[in-house]
Amino acid sequence: MTTHDQAVDAARGVAAVLAKDALERDRANAEPLAEAQLLRDAGLPALLLPTTVGGAGLGWTTALRVVREIAVADGSIAQLLGYHYVNLANLWWVGGIERWGPPTAAGQWMWGDAVNPTDPDLVLVPDGAGYRLSGRKNFATGVSVGDASVVSGDADGEHLLVVVPRDAPGLVPGGDWDNLGQRLSASGSVTFTDVAIGPDQVLGGLGHDAATPRSSLVTPAIQAVFGAFYLGVAQGALATARDYTRSTSRPWILSDSPSATADPYVLATYGRLVAATRAVEALADAVADHLDRADAAGDALTWDARGELAEHVAALKVVATDVALDVTNTIFEVTGARATSNAVGLDRFWRNVRTHTLHDPVAYKRREVGDHFLNGTHPPFKLYT
Repeated sequence: MTTHDQAVDAARGVAAVLAKDALERDRANAEPLAEAQLLRDAGLPALLLPTTVGGAGLGWTTALRVVREIAVADGSIAQLLGYHYVNLANLWWVGGIERWGPPTAAGQWMWGDAVNPTDPDLVLVPDGAGYRLSGRKNFATGVSVGDASVVSGDADGEHLLVVVPRDAPGLVPGGDWDNLGQRLSASGSVTFTDVAIGPDQVLGGLGHDAATPRSSLVTPAIQAVFGAFYLGVAQGALATARDYTRSTSRPWILSDSPSATADPYVLATYGRLVAATRAVEALADAVADHLDRADAAGDALTWDARGELAEHVAALKVVATDVALDVTNTIFEVTGARATSNAVGLDRFWRNVRTHTLHDPVAYKRREVGDHFLNGTHPPFKLYT
């Protein structure tokens, strides 16, 4: 693919396949190996890679739209793909594009990660020209299904990002992701035992002292991914509820309406939810454009410009969280009691956003936005801000 429209069409094709058995796959809670291959076959993993290494050379406006389209059908696979895009971007934000870009493009590699800063640090022990990596991460999205993963480790006080292929001896996924939602996001634990890390597997430093405005884009980018797939899940929930209301819902016994689709309360509720979702969509599009411009600035990006982007993304995170939770809960009010049947599966939309929106407390994003509005501040770079 070479254009934005081609990528979005490919994503819609994948979403159509995923939608056919989304509920059954959610219940099975299996490793999403087949789903990852579906993404590869559609050519979606390499769309952000520069053309110089064989990628499509498209930008974040396209990548985030693709994530949103996938999330309409399956929030778990949208998370898997969105995290992949951010992990991949470290190859040009931190380092390693010349070494890892060409095989990634040629094989449509998927990239996982084990960088969660709330987990204990992994340890990198010097070993000749490289390191030995050991430790355990409790949450590691995509490591079990990706072709390679970006992993953070402490090397005698220096915070490094390294590349670990999925078949590396000593890497053992825990297979223990069994949560309320996002069940196919491959987000379980992973253990590293004396994993050999060669010099070409070290991307560079990402600690506070080593970070540059460009390398620190990892945080606003991943938060933008969150906003994109929360929006997509909300859109998917609305579309599914609409189909159910049209085909199955009945007017309440006290209603004067001949059908559920004519009930004024049902219409008003859908109207409120659709309007709110469209507002989030407009903000998401503006944020994607802002991220594209920051990425394109490269080494010329300043900390102030990066801070303005972070606040823009934080605003998206706030409203996408609030609206997605509202939509996925309120759809039951316009579908009716029978829509709570497990055979219908409307609950999966709420379970997915309820699970992932707890990734980091949205109250802290509200505070960041408020502090910026009142005091003009930008939060210091951390892996959550």
